[in-house]
Amino acid sequence: MKHLGINSMSEPGPLTALGGIALYKLGAFGFVAVLAAIVVMAMTLPKTVREFGVSLICTVMGSICGGAGVVSYLGIGSWANDGFGLMALLGISFVCGLPAWLIIRTGFIYAELRKNMSLLDVIAELRSAIFK
Repeated sequence: MKHLGINSMSEPGPLTALGGIALYKLGAFGFVAVLAAIVVMAMTLPKTVREFGVSLICTVMGSICGGAGVVSYLGIGSWANDGFGLMALLGISFVCGLPAWLIIRTGFIYAELRKNMSLLDVIAELRSAIFK
């Protein structure tokens, strides 16, 4: 098409701007997810480095994925077009990380209390508690 005097390539400006905005929003969600993890870790510190790593990863993933799920379920994704709406979405994402921390910490505490039991005994105890 170059020989006809028509340039088939578009300017990269609008695409670069969209990419920058998307990166900004993803970075904000990541920051809020890490902030949620730091807040809950300040409340109940993990005992080992393993617990810290697992709890941090689960809290961040719970914040990002859980927040995205809640936003999708409620259909409020359009709030991201406004600055205040984006802050509200970040708050939702922050709150979604807190239950993930609670579940993981509860699991570690439960496992610590039953460390002398075999895995089959723990499964049998959980099964009897759930399916009474």
